[in-house]
Amino acid sequence: MENKAKLNIIIEDAVKVIKNPVGFYREMPKTGGFVDPLIFLIVMAVVAGLMVATLSLFGAGMAGAMAAGMGAVFMFPVFALISSFISAAILFVIWKLMGSDNGYETAYRCIAYASAIYPITVLLSIIPYAGSVVGMAWGVYLMMIAGIEVHQLKKNTVYLVFGILGTLMVLGNLSGEMAARRMTSRFEGMGEQFEQFGRQFENNDDMTPEKAGEALGGFLKGLEKATKDSE
Repeated sequence: MENKAKLNIIIEDAVKVIKNPVGFYREMPKTGGFVDPLIFLIVMAVVAGLMVATLSLFGAGMAGAMAAGMGAVFMFPVFALISSFISAAILFVIWKLMGSDNGYETAYRCIAYASAIYPITVLLSIIPYAGSVVGMAWGVYLMMIAGIEVHQLKKNTVYLVFGILGTLMVLGNLSGEMAARRMTSRFEGMGEQFEQFGRQFENNDDMTPEKAGEALGGFLKGLEKATKDSE
């Protein structure tokens, strides 16, 4: 019963962060230990990891899907846990420079409860580029609210600082995603060329050196074309 009550509280807090972030951060305790925010973050990360695993079933073969799914269920919470402490440290410094009197624990609570959006951002990631932009902007928006409601900083200052930081983060994220997609496209094109090249030698014991040279030349041309097309 106690575990069920805690789970209900976590769900209620997650819904409030999403539907009424101003009210949540305004009422959020600034202290009280790391246990509650840590548990909240881990639960949200596990849910997000399970969603990634489920979505992977629609984008890979069974063996690949199982491997990707199990990896996501384990790695997503680990990555979320590590990045939460790093992000909290960065935000702690930023808020201190802006005039906040609160400690690192408060900064950590702000970032940990923002993980309520993890499951939704996983769904948004289905949409190329738009998903990552919305997810990043939403996270920055929550930190704006935390800066105003929790740290009692001036709105104009918060909007200016986090507006600049948010813009830089979104641009960096977009650039990284574009580079990753180009690289994926390039490897896919190269993979097709290797597959075609290999098929030419299957069950062909009578291939002459001339034909092998022609096949190699065609392979290299196709590989060059695939590389250029992905740029």
